Amino acid sequence: MLTFQNVSVRQQDTLILENISFTIQPGELAAIHCGVISREIIFGLISQEITTFTGNIDHASTLSLFSIRDGLYDRLTIEEYLRFTKRLYDSSESVDSVMQQLQLTTYRKQRLHRLNRSLVRRTQYAALLLQNRELYVFEEPDQDVDQETHHLLRDTLQTLTSRQKAVLVLTSNMESALFMTSTVYRIDHRHLRQLDVEPEETDETDISSEVIHVRFEKIPTKVNEKIILLDPPEIDFIESQDGQSILHSQSDQFPSVFTMNELETRLTPYGFFRCHRSYLVNLQRVREVITYTKNSFSLVLDDSEKTTIPLSKTKMAELKTMMGLK
Repeated sequence: MLTFQNVSVRQQDTLILENISFTIQPGELAAIHCGVISREIIFGLISQEITTFTGNIDHASTLSLFSIRDGLYDRLTIEEYLRFTKRLYDSSESVDSVMQQLQLTTYRKQRLHRLNRSLVRRTQYAALLLQNRELYVFEEPDQDVDQETHHLLRDTLQTLTSRQKAVLVLTSNMESALFMTSTVYRIDHRHLRQLDVEPEETDETDISSEVIHVRFEKIPTKVNEKIILLDPPEIDFIESQDGQSILHSQSDQFPSVFTMNELETRLTPYGFFRCHRSYLVNLQRVREVITYTKNSFSLVLDDSEKTTIPLSKTKMAELKTMMGLK
């Protein structure tokens, strides 16, 4: 099990994480989508390399950590390395069975320093299956691997959860997070929130002609075969690209099935403003209004990239009225 309770971290007087809380039970797999700094901090907190924080962290007595910086014993072959791992952890698992599961049997006599990135990762996944820990934490486990290895990783994670292990994946890739699990958290402006993720319905059923009208306060978007429901405050801005509405949330982009006009109607009550024919912006994310010339204006967002969004002349007058400016 792994529990974070109201964990906050500061670096050089800057608040990086604020009141982070989540729990992963045995048999559960969760992913946290976050930037590099947040990822390294969370990994460091769990590995106890970072000890300065407020709040409480509790985890199982035995854990395995998969770091993108981990190396291997280069002079060993895959089989030698896995048999060494089996002895080290006194594992009852079969090395042959694990190699077969990770499709390493063909390469079993190859030395580790001759392997490509994908085969190195598969060997690391195989080693984890031999360790029999209670908690597994992965840092970018599928970075720079081929598609086959990507699928083998997901199979490995499912094997671990079937053995009632608690598993956490830290990744900066939203597609990877959603590919691995439907339990996805996201670090959004220092805070952690769980995404509403629904698997796409594949069966075709009759839909009643009776339509029930409800107010839906989340914006659906689709990534791979899953539907993400974004809270309006999570969205920084929306732009129209080649007739497609694109939702921007931190560094991620999500396609929307709604038109800009439909999104404007839905989101205006939540503080969104149509600043330009091709843009809707969350006014809570606006830091500055810049005047370049008498007829040229821009909005600067409060994000790490200081994103600049165009503001039309007519919308500038409307915005000033909204803010009570003359």
